[in-house]
Amino acid sequence: MKINWGTGIVIAFIAFIAFILYFVINMSVNDKYNHDLVTEEYYKKELEYQNDIDKLEKSKTLEKDITVTKTKEGLLIKFPENLDFKNIKGKVFLYRPSNKQLDFETSISLSKPNLLIPDKRLVDGRWNIIVDWQYEKNLYLFKDSLVY
Repeated sequence: MKINWGTGIVIAFIAFIAFILYFVINMSVNDKYNHDLVTEEYYKKELEYQNDIDKLEKSKTLEKDITVTKTKEGLLIKFPENLDFKNIKGKVFLYRPSNKQLDFETSISLSKPNLLIPDKRLVDGRWNIIVDWQYEKNLYLFKDSLVY
């Protein structure tokens, strides 16, 4: 049986479409290719982004910003010493880009001008830290990435 050129083109198109459909279905069904967004509520976070920019700009007006250092006990977050630490409130969020099960958030409650996150809560590797804090009705934000 001879196949003319019209039939060959149709067969080539069908083979190409089948090839593409195989990869599309494989990518959407296989858990190996499942990649999540950075946050679950991406669009909600996007709407709050201008507030974050304002907080970051407000943080630049401070004499001294927050410092984060690694110690034997864990991660030490030092707030500016010229501020009364009893009036500092907020949250610290640690985000692990490689494993969202390791992400955690903790409230800021200070008895000293620094906050210690224990070593047992942190795994070696890259972390993104976000400190969203308030001092006397002024809102501040600190963002950094570190390797623990």
